[in-house]
Amino acid sequence: MARDEQLKSRWETLIKLLSTQFADGDPLDLDAVIYLVGVQELGQLHRKFKKDEKLNLMHIAICRLLEPFGYYEFEYFDEQGWPHYKILEQLPTLKAGEQSILMKEALVNYFLEKEVIT
Repeated sequence: MARDEQLKSRWETLIKLLSTQFADGDPLDLDAVIYLVGVQELGQLHRKFKKDEKLNLMHIAICRLLEPFGYYEFEYFDEQGWPHYKILEQLPTLKAGEQSILMKEALVNYFLEKEVIT
């Protein structure tokens, strides 16, 4: 299977699984999946978050997801348990479609690593 086809297949599997688990089957969008990763990485699964905290959760997720690509490196957890990352390399300028593909690939890799999908 070609790399693009494999990514598409794994992405569809991931969306179906997460949508069933978290959205009563309504398809989650890319931002929703990124948010879920942020909540997972923070580890505070059963609390309500304020609007600014939700943005911070998405930032945490993006840093964690792009860490294996060499863009970020984990630094430390602060006193509230929030992870902090440092930038190792600036992200290249990407078109919207290219950004989407990069994030889908990073998300698929994350959930493969966590053994949520195969």
